[in-house]
Amino acid sequence: MAAVLDNNKESTNFALQAASLNKRLSANAAVSNISLNLQRGEVLGLLGLNGAGKTTTLRMLSGVLVPDSGTVSIDGFSLSDQPLQARSRLGYLPDQPPLYDDLRVNEYLILAGKIRGLRGKQLQERQSTVIEQCMLGPVVGKHIGALSKGYKQRVGLAQALIHEPALLLLDEPSNGLDPQQLEGMRTLISDVAVTSAVILSTHLLSEAQAICNRVAIIHEGHLVTDQASTGEDLERIFQGAIQ
Repeated sequence: MAAVLDNNKESTNFALQAASLNKRLSANAAVSNISLNLQRGEVLGLLGLNGAGKTTTLRMLSGVLVPDSGTVSIDGFSLSDQPLQARSRLGYLPDQPPLYDDLRVNEYLILAGKIRGLRGKQLQERQSTVIEQCMLGPVVGKHIGALSKGYKQRVGLAQALIHEPALLLLDEPSNGLDPQQLEGMRTLISDVAVTSAVILSTHLLSEAQAICNRVAIIHEGHLVTDQASTGEDLERIFQGAIQ
């Protein structure tokens, strides 16, 4: 069955193709005409003021929110027409990680892997890999509810990575991390971007400057800038875009 479904994959080199996304949440909150294309190896910093539409955009890209209009394809699969195939190639860490406090870390990662279709030796190998990548060794046997916010954030990242997604969506991934953990997060994102495309939503310009090779700025629901991050003054670019 998988081989038959794969025949419906669109011919594309993009991990993400999003075209003309629109979503109205209320009279004063909307996202309008957002289009983004990402290839593997790109790390896009999604920037904007609070309420600009960053989280709404990520939720549409992940399938959590259905856009009023527009299309999303992940690794060549339409999120609306082929949702199972598209989501199997997506990793998503929302601003509130989807955790189960009564499970131990290792139990939760096994569950996350099985949901993603991993079994047997492949599941064991991927579980071991993300535990090491996300520096979860000291807490692997502990209940998630007993962990610090920083460790919970890393468990959330591990579940998003366990199936080696083509596209990784991260909504404020540095929340709750201390400076050492933050540096580890940056290194991990850079490593993941070798084989995946990454969108990183952040309010920290320094974080985008350190990690991203491209930045997109959303202001009042509109995409106002999408450009390479070339070491220019990001503060100047950001302020100019939202004026």
